[in-house]
Amino acid sequence: MQLPHRVKDVYAKATCLYTKQEIESALDRMASAIHSRLEDKNPVLLCVTIGGLIPAGNLLPRLDFHFELDYIHATRYNGETRGGELKWLVKPRISLKGRTVLIIDDILDGGITLAALIDYCKQQGASEVLTAVLLDKTQTRLPGGPATADFTGISVEDGYIFGYGMDYEGYLRNAPGIFVVAPEHQ
Repeated sequence: MQLPHRVKDVYAKATCLYTKQEIESALDRMASAIHSRLEDKNPVLLCVTIGGLIPAGNLLPRLDFHFELDYIHATRYNGETRGGELKWLVKPRISLKGRTVLIIDDILDGGITLAALIDYCKQQGASEVLTAVLLDKTQTRLPGGPATADFTGISVEDGYIFGYGMDYEGYLRNAPGIFVVAPEHQ
C-alpha cells in the first residue's frame, strides 16, 4: 500500500509551529512541574494511546521518581479528522483504587475524551486524577471538557495540528515538530 498522495501534500504545505527543540524544552518544564507535584505519591501514569505515546515516551525518562505505568485507549477520532462517539479499546490493567493517577495525552482540544478518561479513573477508585498534555488547543473546548490540563507543555490557537504524536488521517505522528495543516486541507 502506498502513502496517500494527499498526506504528502498536507505535509509539504504545513507550517511548523514548534521545532523539536522547543518541544523538548516544553517537556523539560512539564517534567519539573510533575516531579514537584508527584514525587512522593507513588502514582500510576496512564499513557493515552495512540497519540500520547510519543509525548509520554519523551516525558517519562525526565521523571526522577518511582511510578507504575499503564495505558488506556479510547478514541473519538478512529483515524478521522473529526471526533465522533467515544470508543473504548483498552482499559488499564493496574488497579487505580486509592491511587494518584496521571493521564498523559498528546493534545487537549474539545476535551470530551479526556473528561471521559478522568471520569473512568474516578469510577475505578482513584484518589486523585491529574492530566498532562503536550499541547493545549485553548480555543476549542467543548461543554463537558476540562477547562485546562494540570500540566501543559504548549498552548496553541485553533487549527488542525499534527506531529509529535498527533496525526493527520492516521499519518504524520512522527513529524519532527508540531505542524499546522494549511487552510485548504483543514
